[in-house]
Amino acid sequence: MSVLVGKKAPEFAAKAAQEGRIIENFTLSSFRGQYVVLFFYPLDFTFVCPTELHAFQERRNEFRKRNAQVIGCSVDSAYSHLAWLNTPKSKGGIQGVEYPIVSDINKTISKDYDVLIPHEGISYRGLFLIDREGIVRHQVVNDLPLGRSVDEALRMLDSLIYFEQNGEVCPANWQVGKHSLKPTHEGIQQYFALITVK
Repeated sequence: MSVLVGKKAPEFAAKAAQEGRIIENFTLSSFRGQYVVLFFYPLDFTFVCPTELHAFQERRNEFRKRNAQVIGCSVDSAYSHLAWLNTPKSKGGIQGVEYPIVSDINKTISKDYDVLIPHEGISYRGLFLIDREGIVRHQVVNDLPLGRSVDEALRMLDSLIYFEQNGEVCPANWQVGKHSLKPTHEGIQQYFALITVK
């Protein structure tokens, strides 16, 4: 498994489905200047996958407030994505999902992000947080049965934004409003002193 953190996110141009239409030339680079949360899922019309896609949709406004674009991606065709988008939630579909879903039918994007399972031809549940300059700042990859946490994706985005704005680093389990620390020996001492005060 490649570690992409700290490296430029692999560029791609592909078809995507969004809100009832197919986008013929969807590119990652068109979102430069925004944060991007790019997530891979195994297949359309499956079981854990729709729960994840709806969970990202439910928090879409939270991502938008942070100038972040959510993008889904699987090895299905854009036409399969479109059919799934037209299938009601009550029937296992993703009707109501508004963010773009990229078609990686040639499996090149999954290979570039090193989330492809070669013997199955589908992707692991990879998630990549890409900053405004196109650099990967966070990645996590789940096995197929393990649905991911959208709350954690937002927490990591908040951590990155906080660091960029304040220059202080975010300790374990940090959330907005909690103590951060200066990346120095004195900073960690002050942090532990603050959190142990009762």
